[in-house]
Amino acid sequence: MQIRDRYAPSPTGLQHIGGVRTALFNYLFARSKGGSFILRLEDTDRTRFDQSFVRNLYDTFSWLGFRWDEGPDIGGRAGPYVQSERFALYREYAQKLIEAGAAYYCFCSAERIERVRREREEAGSKGLSRETGYDRFCRSVPAAEASARVAAGEAHTVRLKIPLGESTRFHDELLGDIEWKNEDINSDPVLLKSDGFPTYHLANVVDDHLMEISHVLRAQEWLPSTPLHVIMYHSFGWEPPAYCHLPMVMGLDGKKLSKRHGATGIDEFRRQGFLPEALINYIALLGASYEEGKDIYSLDELAARFSLEKLNKAPAVFDYRKLEWYNACYLRRKSDEDLAALLLPYAVDAGLFAAPGTAPDQGQTAVFTAAMPLIRERITFPGEAPGKLRYLFSEPPLPAKEEFFPKKADLGRTLELLRSGRARTKSLALAADDESAEASVKAFAEQNALKLGDLLMPLRVAVTGSRVSPPLFGSLRLLGPEKSLARVDRALAYLAGGESAGPR
Repeated sequence: MQIRDRYAPSPTGLQHIGGVRTALFNYLFARSKGGSFILRLEDTDRTRFDQSFVRNLYDTFSWLGFRWDEGPDIGGRAGPYVQSERFALYREYAQKLIEAGAAYYCFCSAERIERVRREREEAGSKGLSRETGYDRFCRSVPAAEASARVAAGEAHTVRLKIPLGESTRFHDELLGDIEWKNEDINSDPVLLKSDGFPTYHLANVVDDHLMEISHVLRAQEWLPSTPLHVIMYHSFGWEPPAYCHLPMVMGLDGKKLSKRHGATGIDEFRRQGFLPEALINYIALLGASYEEGKDIYSLDELAARFSLEKLNKAPAVFDYRKLEWYNACYLRRKSDEDLAALLLPYAVDAGLFAAPGTAPDQGQTAVFTAAMPLIRERITFPGEAPGKLRYLFSEPPLPAKEEFFPKKADLGRTLELLRSGRARTKSLALAADDESAEASVKAFAEQNALKLGDLLMPLRVAVTGSRVSPPLFGSLRLLGPEKSLARVDRALAYLAGGESAGPR
């Protein structure tokens, strides 16, 4: 059997974590089996449809870096892949069900249906009845009479005949065998609306069959719809696909993931600076396992290891801190050149090199790229880079004098330490690497009976403007001996009372 699965979103909103995970799992399953992954747009909800949501869908998956084998934008052997272009098919197949006696015309007005619904709800609240929904009033209308009324132009819908007094059974690849009493299924649901538009259920089943979908992987929230779909397959005389209802994605509080937990839309994660590969890696682990003791996977590695047998029944918990950890991991794995290319737009927007929006010159670009080792281990998001590197491109403000003081040191002692640090500044700035710089300054500290931390603290603040900064030795090398000494001299004058705080 050829594996064919699909992602079938309704373009009524922006792409979010739950939808992308469904798409990703379908993609990985198809790739793991050498099958085909299909995109279908289920746009039958025309009241909420917006073309911008379609554009967002394409943009999202272009950014994430995985695509479908067949779809509206690339075609395929089972098209068209947009439901609004397939309405003639749905009407044809609704008519087939009527002719087979598995569906019927319903002439009830919206007012009557609403009245019946209220009456049944009231009876249920009083314990007088368990029946809900439509009362199947038109189910008993003789076929010839119904056809004549339709031919005369009477408004109507088409409803499915749910077999009465029976149960519907199906197997779920994750949840096992499931049995559902038909009395608990929506009573004779509408398949074709009075305007000729199909409902979700009819379009979904017809499309999955005609597109030869072998496996339906979707969220567990769709589980209650599955018995109805199975009944429809049987009514058509078709074999249902294999179903696999994926575990829910929950927040840390145990409730379904929503905006109250934080970002859920992919656009929001993009704006925050999450990398597509980090999102894919983390989302792929929400409810699935791959290999013991391994956390980082490429898309190809995920596809090679994906298996329905490794899905978890329990809900998956979305941990934003864990996602941030993945983002930091992927930033660290990039080469200096690739990381600089990724961070550069953020630096330009932040005005790191001049006014916001101003691109760096050749020299600034070289310094920026060379600074990547200084911050690679210190950033979680690209947008953090400009703030950590600003001291390399403009002289930082002098902080309060106490910021220069090592622990238990006063102003006088701090001035002595900074003068000692100045004596080593040129050689540190000219050192070939951190190891040689550290060896040199350690020897200097030992010869002069100084604590290394006490010696370096005032020097660090003088050069970078902060007690917490990227590595000092690398910073001195990038600034060079002339700029480094000028900053130390400025700090000495400031501490001695000859200069006020603030940039020059």
